[in-house]
Amino acid sequence: MAARIASEPKMLTPEPSAAFLSDDAIDILAFAAEALKQGQAAALITLVEIRGGAARAIGAQMVVRDDGLYCGFVSGGCTEAAVAADAVIALQKGIDRKLRLGEGSPFFDIVLPCGGGITLAIHVLRDATALRHMLAALHRRAAGRLRYHPGRQALFFEPGEGVSGWEGEEFVRAYRPRQRMLVAGTPLETGAVARVAEISGYEVVKIERGQTPSPDQLDADTAVVLLFHDIDRELPLLEAALASPAFYIGALGSRRTHAKRCEALRKRGHGETTLARIKAPIGIFDKATDANSLALSVVADLAQARLLDMKGKVQTDPMIAHTLALKEINKCFDPMHASECITSAVVD
Repeated sequence: MAARIASEPKMLTPEPSAAFLSDDAIDILAFAAEALKQGQAAALITLVEIRGGAARAIGAQMVVRDDGLYCGFVSGGCTEAAVAADAVIALQKGIDRKLRLGEGSPFFDIVLPCGGGITLAIHVLRDATALRHMLAALHRRAAGRLRYHPGRQALFFEPGEGVSGWEGEEFVRAYRPRQRMLVAGTPLETGAVARVAEISGYEVVKIERGQTPSPDQLDADTAVVLLFHDIDRELPLLEAALASPAFYIGALGSRRTHAKRCEALRKRGHGETTLARIKAPIGIFDKATDANSLALSVVADLAQARLLDMKGKVQTDPMIAHTLALKEINKCFDPMHASECITSAVVD
């Protein structure tokens, strides 16, 4: 059920409802930019602290318009309507707010299923400049960051990679381009894998017979999936992939087939470190016996590889921001207004 939140008894928010369901960064930022373009007020809500467990990662976001329509997720779907109602109050007052839910929250009737607690920053967007720059970067398949200063109630764009988290008194939300999958091979297998990947949010590029991907197609947010039954046909594609920063390179075939593949690549001058980048047999489980099970296996393998890739970047990134203590986070929000009273809040 929806929640009504009010700072004063006479001020009730519009009934919140989801405009559409998505947790894709481009969808969320575009929803905000379009609202501002149409003359509607909008707020960007960001998950900036987790206490205990949480359904979403630091930096998860949603956008709320002044008519109560929203998109995005900062939890598992159980609190978004209540958050949207609180954001409408911020829009009505034109002042950024912070909202604490779950553990440590003054709102005893909003309990997160995971048992933890979260702090959200509700930023009233004054213009779409930072959003447009971030969207343009993502469409160019370039990484970027939105830097939010609670005290100044300001949002800034800056290019480059980073990690979502606190940097001093600012919260930085890092964005990466949408995951892309380059797939080539026999029509049955490539068609099945492409369908599952597209449903899973991947940008899919099919490489036709005789084609070789260009270097700009093979960036660090791209996976290469080769589903041939002929090593000679896959070798030019494999070499292009191995020369790129692609986060995943997988090839169809048994272990015996992979041994032959590696031997052919050694004869072409590739060393063991390079060959170790190839996942073969491809997929998260061995011996898929039909195209549909192969598709599930491959896309699950990509998802796992992506998570491990991102964890590796976080562990080694010199820009990583350490989590601040709660007292320091509260200082960052001054002089923001904490959410006031909730009236008849009910969360699914």
